[in-house]
Amino acid sequence: MVDPRYEIWAKTLVRYSVDVQPGQTVAISGGMAAEPLLRAIYREVLVRGGFPVPLPTLPGLAADLLRNGTDDQLRFISPLERFVREEADVAITVMAETNTRTLSQVDPARQTVFQSARSEIFQTFMRRAAEGAMTWVGTLFPTDAYAQDAGMATSDYADFVFQACKLDQPDPVAAWQEVHERQQRLIDWLAGKQQLHLTGPDVDLTLSIAGRTWINADGRRNFPDGEIFTGPVEESVNGTVRFSFPVVVAGREVQDVRLRFEAGKVVEASAAQNEAFLLQQLDTDPGARYLGEFAFGTNFGITEFTKNILFDEKIGGTVHMAVGAGYPQTGSRNQSAVHWDLICDLRQGGQVDVDGEPFLRNGAFVV
Repeated sequence: MVDPRYEIWAKTLVRYSVDVQPGQTVAISGGMAAEPLLRAIYREVLVRGGFPVPLPTLPGLAADLLRNGTDDQLRFISPLERFVREEADVAITVMAETNTRTLSQVDPARQTVFQSARSEIFQTFMRRAAEGAMTWVGTLFPTDAYAQDAGMATSDYADFVFQACKLDQPDPVAAWQEVHERQQRLIDWLAGKQQLHLTGPDVDLTLSIAGRTWINADGRRNFPDGEIFTGPVEESVNGTVRFSFPVVVAGREVQDVRLRFEAGKVVEASAAQNEAFLLQQLDTDPGARYLGEFAFGTNFGITEFTKNILFDEKIGGTVHMAVGAGYPQTGSRNQSAVHWDLICDLRQGGQVDVDGEPFLRNGAFVV
């Protein structure tokens, strides 16, 4: 029997997150494990008068390509990839990995070839989204693999996902609108401010936000959501930061990342686990050593670390930063084939001052 919550999920994504309009082409991408949700989204797009384009993916194909493909095959961009990035009016992506470690033994250099070849269409996608030429949202289906990473039974993890997405609320859209209002108060306070100073255990970092725009992430891009983010002035970042939570990227778990910035650029980097992979990602292209995003996590309903960035970066009281590509709508000019989010927990002894005024103390907003 299909979980009725999938219908609520699909309606919230299609009607609220991307607001599908009649006549729009809607790319619906996702793993086969998410079939019940993908079908519900497809039906809902039809109800809204859109033209759904289903793009389901089989597990393990990316690993097959990266292991067995030639460099030319890694660089080949399929018409479907171009359609999603360059032509679709709406893109809905449902992550549904059945094994989150399928890429763990792939040569990182091959992953760099694959990523670099997609830099141009990635920048096109970012530009189109910033201009309003397309809308997009990404969500995650609760598979066994994600549950195992989180250390939960699959049924418990599914409940966690539904709760984080506010799908357990009588009116999920109204719940996300309340999130928007709370976050907007923080953004209004930050308007016109110049500089952030982060301090705490293994953290002493300054960066400029002068002239940059804060974005209210309220379920219209990530689902679940709960953050406010901007693009730091590229050459302004100075100091050191330790990212206390591990991050899983391309099948590899990178732990205890420490970065030192000078004039915006990462000049020293280390990790307790998979350091070589970290360094290779930072050397993908010149923009990979600069910050494209800085964000405050505001979702205090997500309290458990799950080793999945979609949820973990939203944890209230944390901040996250992305090396690599920035979002043009924030004012960021940084371009890269990489966009890699890293999380810093400020809930125990950390603080953020904005133009010398307290903004965050021990994970709590104080404005």
